[in-house]
Order: sequence, then structure tokens, then C-alpha cells
Amino acid sequence: MSADAPTAGPRVLLTGWFSFLHGEVTAGDMLAAQAVQNTLRRACVAHDTAWSPVFAPHALHLEDADPDRYTHLVFTCGPLHSHPAPDGSSPLLDLHTRFARCRRIAVGVSVPDPADPAATLFDDLLHRDTAGRPPTVDLSLHAPPPAGRPLVGVILTHGQDEYGPLRRHTAVTRALTDWLPTTEAARLPLDTRLDTRDWRLPATPDELHTLLARLDAVVTTRLHGMVLALRAGVPALAVDPVAGGAKVTAQAAALGWPAVLPCDGAHPHHLDRLLRWCLSPQGRRRAASCAARAAGATVLDDLLRRLEPAPAHPTAPAAG
Repeated sequence: MSADAPTAGPRVLLTGWFSFLHGEVTAGDMLAAQAVQNTLRRACVAHDTAWSPVFAPHALHLEDADPDRYTHLVFTCGPLHSHPAPDGSSPLLDLHTRFARCRRIAVGVSVPDPADPAATLFDDLLHRDTAGRPPTVDLSLHAPPPAGRPLVGVILTHGQDEYGPLRRHTAVTRALTDWLPTTEAARLPLDTRLDTRDWRLPATPDELHTLLARLDAVVTTRLHGMVLALRAGVPALAVDPVAGGAKVTAQAAALGWPAVLPCDGAHPHHLDRLLRWCLSPQGRRRAASCAARAAGATVLDDLLRRLEPAPAHPTAPAAG
């Protein structure tokens, strides 16, 4: 054991496919890990969790976990198999080799092939499902209750070439996509484009309205991303992607909607402030008032006036 290893009691390194560089982190993986962490915490068992450096750059990574620090290695969730990763290695077999001195336990896992060394090399195997044995409940159902998060739709535009050198779409999109992962919200990518062939897109405006009406807020660079959100009574944080302001800014002024930023104002502190306001009761009330204001628009009346027959001109008297 290394000098900083515990002198008494177990110390566990919790791992899963979420620990590998070429693995993936699913919601089920993380919830299973939380269930195991809570169990170890309640039992006062010292433990660390190893995460993929791609997913969690600042967490403990598998390559930095000293095997001599741990008495046990626990692997949770996902299938046990020795299939090679893109680099030709077998992550689970490598894990067994590196932590050979630890007692290795798999819990809440699927076992496609009970004879696979990835499974047989574990000292204890507490399966989720395996051939010839009754299945057990997935560990994600034992995770702590979920924390509520607002649901925010994201509607961005990358076109609008008609604005020529005034376009700032690339920079604004980059600013928003860098900022969005920092928000404590569930984010849903949406599009105002309709398509009757692609199930991922709404086929009718009513389908899009159904989605928008269930949101807590919208983040958008599109005029109709803002307008249709407000039509549904949902606050929209809009960023005008055109230098000097264009149709997004103009429409916000027409509706009296205040949560609009110019393209050079898409900084995290401004975005955070406006999103907080959009998610507040005040923001929701203002969105509803904008929808009501739009209902009283009279531009269609102007159209009808222009369609009225022109008054007949009096017939000129005949000459001579």
C-alpha cells in the first residue's frame, strides 16, 4: 500500500463505463453511480469515483487513481464485455489488470456472455440481468429524487445571408453554445422549420406550439423563435445576430418585449441575468401581456383597406 492508503476499513474506487476515455456517460450511468455513492456514504465507507476526462475534466480520472490507495474496485451499470475500444484496447480487461490487487465487484450490470473474462474476472458479480437468472431492478431507480430544473428551448439560426457583412451569426451562436451548458436547466433544441417527412421536426405550427407551451423559457436568435414563444405565453431570451440590430430587435420593440440583447452583448453575465428574469413570475406575466398586445395588432386592417375598391372617377363629358 502507498503511504496515504487507509490503515483500516475498506476504501472503494467506484467505476463504470463512465470512467473510460472512450466510454460514454448516460443518465442511467450517473444515477446508478449516485445510488452506489449514497449507499457507501450511509455505510461510512470511504470512496472515490473515477470519471471520463472528456465528460468531467476536473474530476478524478482513472489514469490518476492509484490502485494501491484502494481495497476494493466497484464497477456499476452497463454491460460486461471485453470488446475492443477504438484504440484496440479492452477497457474492462485493462481495468482488471491494473486493479488486480483490489477485490473487484460488479453491481447492477448486464452480462451478455457469462464466460467473457470481463465478467469472470470479477470476484463478486451482482448482476442486473444474465442468462438463466432472474433480473434485478436497475440501480438508477435507487438514485436520489430528481431536482427540478426549468425546461428551456433553444432556437438558433445560421443563415440570413441577406444581411451580408452585418451578419454576426457565427460569433453569437458560439457565445450561446458556450454559455448554455453552464445553465442549470434542461435544454431542448428546437426549430421553427416545418417538415412533414422528418419526425424530429414539427409538421404543423400547432405541433410547434404544443412544444413551446410546455417550456419555461426560450433562448433564440430567430425572430419567430421569439414571437412564437411569446404567442405561447413563454418568455424568450433573444439575441439579435445582426450588427446594429435588425428584425429581431424591431419585432421586440413592436411587442414591447425587453429581453433582447445586441450581438455584441451576448456575454455570460448578461445572458444569466436575462434568463433569470425570463424564468421569474414577472417574465412570465410580461410574456402573457405581449401575447395579448399582439392580438390587437391592426396591420391586417390596413391590408383590408388597401383591398377596398377604388372610388369610381366621374366620367368626363364628351367633347363637342
